[in-house]
Amino acid sequence: MRVMLRATMDTEKANELISSGKLAELMRETMEHLKPEAAYFTTIDGNRACFMVFDMQDTSEIPLIAEPFFMNLGARLELAPVMNAEDLQKGLSQLG
Repeated sequence: MRVMLRATMDTEKANELISSGKLAELMRETMEHLKPEAAYFTTIDGNRACFMVFDMQDTSEIPLIAEPFFMNLGARLELAPVMNAEDLQKGLSQLG
């Protein structure tokens, strides 16, 4: 299932990880694990944030995905199923 992750990071915790060089490592490890089809880094409400779209095989993966963000960044995290344009067309074609 295609999923979009939105993580909004705690500024102080992110600052600590940047200072120690560990934020880049955490993002690299996350990207290697998730193999996202897209990843974007921005700000939301004045906080560092990232969006990643990836394929989740099973919901049992959620702790492996979420806990590094919670534990290392004090992040607020959202995971939501998403569709691309092709998925939307396929779904709409199944309507009466």
